[in-house]
Amino acid sequence: MPQFVTKPNNRQLAFDETRLSVYSDRLLEGLETLNKERLIRSVISKLRREEVTSEEISNAFTMAALELVSIEEPNWKFAAARSLLTTLYKKAAYYRRYKSYPDEPYGALFPLISDLVKKGIYREELLEYYTKDQIEELAQTIDYRRDLLFDYIGLLTLTERYLTTDFDGHVMELPQERYMVIAMYLMHKEPVEKRMELVKESYWAMSNLYMTAATPTMSNAGKKVAGQLSSCFIDTVDDSLEGIFDSNTDIARLSKMGGGIGVYLGKVRARGSDIRGHKNTSSGVIPWIRQLNNTAVSVDQLGTRKGAIAVYLDVFHKDILAFLDLKLNNGDERMRAHDVFHGVCISDTFMEAVEARGEFNLFCPHEVKKVMGWKDTNGRPLGLEDFYDETLGQGAFRDKYAEAVAHPLLSRITVPAIDIMKRIMKSQLETGTPYMFYRDTVNRANPNSAHGMVYSSNLCTEIMQNQSATVVEHEELVTKDGQTRIVISKIPGDFVVCNLNSIHLARAVPAGVLDRLVPIQVRMLDNVIDINNIEVLQAQYTNSQYRAVGLGTFGLHHLLALEGIRWESDEAVAYNDNLYERINYLLVRSSMELAKEKGYYPKFHGSDWESGAYFNHRGYTDGQHEGKFVTTAEWKELQQEVQQTGVRNAWMFAIAPNGSTSIIAGSTASIDPLYDLLSYEEKTTYKIANPAPDLSDKTIWYYKTAFNIDQHWSINMASARQRHVDQGQSFNFYVRPDIKATDFLDLHIHAWKAGMKSTYYVRSRALTIEECESCSS
Repeated sequence: MPQFVTKPNNRQLAFDETRLSVYSDRLLEGLETLNKERLIRSVISKLRREEVTSEEISNAFTMAALELVSIEEPNWKFAAARSLLTTLYKKAAYYRRYKSYPDEPYGALFPLISDLVKKGIYREELLEYYTKDQIEELAQTIDYRRDLLFDYIGLLTLTERYLTTDFDGHVMELPQERYMVIAMYLMHKEPVEKRMELVKESYWAMSNLYMTAATPTMSNAGKKVAGQLSSCFIDTVDDSLEGIFDSNTDIARLSKMGGGIGVYLGKVRARGSDIRGHKNTSSGVIPWIRQLNNTAVSVDQLGTRKGAIAVYLDVFHKDILAFLDLKLNNGDERMRAHDVFHGVCISDTFMEAVEARGEFNLFCPHEVKKVMGWKDTNGRPLGLEDFYDETLGQGAFRDKYAEAVAHPLLSRITVPAIDIMKRIMKSQLETGTPYMFYRDTVNRANPNSAHGMVYSSNLCTEIMQNQSATVVEHEELVTKDGQTRIVISKIPGDFVVCNLNSIHLARAVPAGVLDRLVPIQVRMLDNVIDINNIEVLQAQYTNSQYRAVGLGTFGLHHLLALEGIRWESDEAVAYNDNLYERINYLLVRSSMELAKEKGYYPKFHGSDWESGAYFNHRGYTDGQHEGKFVTTAEWKELQQEVQQTGVRNAWMFAIAPNGSTSIIAGSTASIDPLYDLLSYEEKTTYKIANPAPDLSDKTIWYYKTAFNIDQHWSINMASARQRHVDQGQSFNFYVRPDIKATDFLDLHIHAWKAGMKSTYYVRSRALTIEECESCSS
């Protein structure tokens, strides 16, 4: 047993075992089922030297509590979190030079902000828009007891990834201060007369863990030297040398600031196509994807990890077969790109051909434009990728596809559709990808189809907004006042930006706070659009024109377990339907109220919001699908208000994977089932046990784990939600490595027929898949 304890100021005290007992009482307050004597015995066993530091004692408490975490006693994770909090409090007090007490562990907020602004760590706006008195008033709102909501892995994740450090790496912020600074920064441009109340409301929402902001916002809001606040971007690549290389540059610029990127390559000509009339000269899309792969590796995200890029290609593109083999570990390495993710844009006609075991034709988009001669109203050439089926079973795409098939001069590759599907499934089981993007389903539900088309999705398959390529119009030398400049003129395309945050269902729903929560979440998201400075100008412009946001959810399985609802049940399907309808109603209403205050998004006219078709298409106004929490009369009233007033945001609902931020909040990720009752987070020298949230004798019966769940029930729930989600869902399949091909195919066909817009990873215990950090929210 130790004899002496050394404090941070090098003061030495005699070791007193009774202080361990007092400290244990503080850690275990309110955790009555945990045994104090077991904890102390384990702590003493770790203190083997004669002289120890106070930090070593804190670490011993943390490790002792972590070792006791089990399915039977999950609450040790909260004891470990409290021990880590003590260490955080002491370090913050030491580096910021204030006294920390158990009942007052936080220092003054104003000196922290003014010091970090002076050092160039915080942004000047925090002092320009808030007076000292206001900051001190906000400091009174901070409630340190909300730190007790974190379990260990949540607090550790918040500390390691999000809390502000000085330039020497010392943590300067405490958790509640991070939430307050985010709130202050997101609300700093609000009118002065309401700004303070909105900051407090934002802080209330975040600090109670009723919601989480997206990783870029959590990491960067209020910080000067960090990246931007938006999560993901989607670019559409023009079929030209300038378009391809400009796109690569834009992607690199966004990647360095921490953005996840989706890239649609369906307009780029196929291998063997002509270039300026010279036949068989194009090398196709694969070399350009390999170039993007190099960009992902070489332009990392703020020095923390390699860039995250997903590339999408249409299933009817001539290069699709080579594309599907991109991430396989065998074959020609010159045709591989292991560091990007890939997704396939699927048409209804393809899935029908798969079911019928029919043939399917692959075309080069460049040749289609040249041979078929289709043009839009402005005389611009169109390809197959520019059409979709407006109704199920009939529409423009299948008509154009039939025309292309019948044209004698248009070259094509004809293959059994099932062979393409086999290649897709083989890659999914080996690598987890490609993602599936059901383009007809997506575009039929697009509330802004009058202004464009959705070609693909983002890195996490939940963002679905209008896209178009940025095109170089001309370059010229301009001499003015003796100075010569090269001026490049571009026509900006719709370069998609997604701004995300998410509701913590398992806290917000039982607390009954959705009506209060959703409006402040929408305002926070909308403010990101005005605050954010995106280097790629066409992305900034698109963001301002559509003002799209993506409110999401996490903790679904956690909530179902608390409610006593089994995942594989009709009750769960109905619960999803009603809950997500309620959230959508609050979401649309909040955007409408914001439009009254600040104006509707610039491209509102011509949209389904203006015509009212958005509400009719979803069955909200026909009385046949009246929800449990929203009446038809309420929907009709909202429809009329939206038509008169507008909405602030063109798209509003998108369910991201939010892996890391759901860990912070101590809940289950996104809409996924629980992975394991007891999972482990690997660290350099130890593993952290992480039990299911709120695990108890009651909830354990409702925590059937992901690989034991019939995936058809997951599809049924996702289908029920999809009617209410104007964008998409990051929906994962959980399959066993030995799944039969017919059963795997049935899952895909069921997902398509159920009206799902996309599927994300195919997860197998045999696979290790990198999480999307950018969309975590």
